[in-house]
Amino acid sequence: MPNIQSAIKRVHKSEANREQNHAIKSAMRSSIKTFNVKVEEKDVEGAKSAFLSATQKIDKAVGKGLIHKNKAAREKSRLSQKLNEITA
Repeated sequence: MPNIQSAIKRVHKSEANREQNHAIKSAMRSSIKTFNVKVEEKDVEGAKSAFLSATQKIDKAVGKGLIHKNKAAREKSRLSQKLNEITA
């Protein structure tokens, strides 16, 4: 444990930020899984709402710098392909 006051503060701040980042990434992953469950059940309306929620969570993670923008584009592309398959 650091002895200097500013270093102590950084440790506490880093831990708080880590927990917040983990919560955002976890919510993103959960919303993607929820979307995939709706697609498996062929629930079109549920899948559409889950798609909107998942894309919002992905965009939030990109804005916070938790995932790369190319990964976000890839994820959203895959989700939209699945949505198009069940709506067609």
